[in-house]
Amino acid sequence: MFKKILSLCLAVFMVAAACVAMTSCDMGGGAAKMTESPLPEVELKKDFDVPADFKIGFILLHDEASTYDLNFINAVKKVQAALGLSDDQILYKKGIPESNACYEAACDLADAGCDIIFADSFGHESHLLKAAQEYPEIEFCHATGTMAHTAGLDNFHNAFASIYEGRYLAGVAAGLKLNEMIEKGEITAEEAKMGYVGAFTFAEVISGYTSFYLGAKSVCPSVTMEVQFTGSWYDEIKEKDAATALINNGCVLISQHADSMGAPSVCEEKNVPNVSYNGSTHESCPNTFIVSSRIDWSPYYLYIIKSVCQGTPIAADWCGGAEQGSVVLTGINENAAAKGTLAKLEEVAAKLKSGEIKVFDTNTFTVEGKKLDSYMADVDTDAAFTKDTEAIKDGYFHESEYRAAPYFDIMIDGIKLLNTNFG
Repeated sequence: MFKKILSLCLAVFMVAAACVAMTSCDMGGGAAKMTESPLPEVELKKDFDVPADFKIGFILLHDEASTYDLNFINAVKKVQAALGLSDDQILYKKGIPESNACYEAACDLADAGCDIIFADSFGHESHLLKAAQEYPEIEFCHATGTMAHTAGLDNFHNAFASIYEGRYLAGVAAGLKLNEMIEKGEITAEEAKMGYVGAFTFAEVISGYTSFYLGAKSVCPSVTMEVQFTGSWYDEIKEKDAATALINNGCVLISQHADSMGAPSVCEEKNVPNVSYNGSTHESCPNTFIVSSRIDWSPYYLYIIKSVCQGTPIAADWCGGAEQGSVVLTGINENAAAKGTLAKLEEVAAKLKSGEIKVFDTNTFTVEGKKLDSYMADVDTDAAFTKDTEAIKDGYFHESEYRAAPYFDIMIDGIKLLNTNFG
């Protein structure tokens, strides 16, 4: 009798477990199912020799805990593998603030025999420039900076990528998700409001959230967006608080230009769709992560190492795009993304590459209700941040063409800034 009861209980348990599993699948739970990338990485090819005594040093604002810095570290590992560099040929300085500590770190790397020194944060630039002036035989390269094209130093260089194209594609994925939510009756068209966690009110952040919004608007015309700034590139608590405030204010999808897991983790907790940046968060956020855009720095690293090894000049101001493999997207999480997202992103990516779509087409946005025909941008940055370059011609804003680092700083209609004082 006892065995029969035990068998019956086991059968009931197995049926119940199967039902739970089916329910979990129906609800989108379980492991995230990822598609291929609509804008994948390129394969690096070694076609030059690297001397055994070659060294390259990296100055990082944070470390692997920051999604921003981790993206650079992963690119280093990728180019190291492609070129067969030993660990002794790669030197790191991690957790270096945007202060004189960057200059000291650069001098340490120079004295350690580095042929190239690369720093990854905007505020490192003036300190790196000081070191470049003192070590003219070493190449100093800096991500996101603005000074190299006017500094006049042969050994000081800036680099960036047309990441606004990647963010536009990520925005298309967000807009498709909003459309799906509208079709399912989860929200109305008027409730299609996105939230964006931004670090600072710099052009880099403004260009990023604007291109993301325009991508969403291209497929979901009723979309609006609110932006909450944190005043920090990396502050998990502030990023969590910002994401929470946006969600409490009615935002039904969140993205960010900030470097911790703060915003994605809040989205997973509250079951709010999220578009990440600098890498996939699908393992930690399997139910809410949709897609992520990022800059792949490995093509630039390959370029500067090859230049030094072959004795050719490094461009003062370098901007890589999708064709160079500098702008990539992760695969798409089918647990969270709208159906058909991969095909749509592949279609839009092809049109971006061909030039058929311009991210900052002036027919797609207004400022105070009016179309822009002209805009003077601050390209040759000086102490007064003088607007010096006409950036609109041929019907679109020419982002990252006159300088690699973004200079789009226009406040367009449809986007509301909730704070600018970071309070």
